[in-house]
Amino acid sequence: MKGLIESHSWQALRRFTPARIALGRAGNSLPTAAWLDFGLAHAQARDAVHAPFDVPALLQQLRAAGYSGVTVHSAAVDRTEYLRRPDLGRRLDNAACSRLQGIAAAASPRLAIVIADGLSALATIRHAVPLLQALRPHLSGWEVAPIVVASLARVALGDEIGETLGAEQTVMLIGERPGLSSHDSLGVYLTYAPRVGRTDGERNCISNIRTAGLGYAEAARRLTFLLQGARRLGRSGVVLKDDSDPTPQATLGQ
Repeated sequence: MKGLIESHSWQALRRFTPARIALGRAGNSLPTAAWLDFGLAHAQARDAVHAPFDVPALLQQLRAAGYSGVTVHSAAVDRTEYLRRPDLGRRLDNAACSRLQGIAAAASPRLAIVIADGLSALATIRHAVPLLQALRPHLSGWEVAPIVVASLARVALGDEIGETLGAEQTVMLIGERPGLSSHDSLGVYLTYAPRVGRTDGERNCISNIRTAGLGYAEAARRLTFLLQGARRLGRSGVVLKDDSDPTPQATLGQ
């Protein structure tokens, strides 16, 4: 049976990338192992999109790490509606607005940090709190609001959260759209002067934060650079470039 599989001349390059290259072939099709691996990756990506957000588990992680948290919900009533109506995932429901207004009345933070499920709640559960712990040493001197845990959220929900809290900047940690080699990838979105109606061009993104991707320490370093840069410029987005020097050997998860 082994002789039926024809290897690809690029096979030696596979050790450098998780991408599906040099899979070989068996007749006119993929080898069985490669086909089954693709099916598993596709199932993991679908499961990540539909998996519920375990908010109590995340709150427990936050408490163990020494953070206080407040929960909010988007205007989507359930995950089915959330997937079909992206616009509802970008706005808070009425109860969430009232809750955040109460926090804003007590103090106006300079930084609002939001943890959201997005399209991979698994990524959020796995990576959000470890990233926060890596970021903590860099936040000396920043007035940070209680961590906001947002369910059924899209990236733009952070704009309304930050605006309601009166924050200077919003940082959203959110599960990214799963790929066929990364179903648990976390993204970070930074917006200066958040308000409803901000465009994607007015925010910065750090993506692929996960064990096999960008490590927590390097992601925290890049985010700190962008936070400081946004404060100096008074803006975020396409005008704010991450031209910081990369940390050697810091691109792999840790």
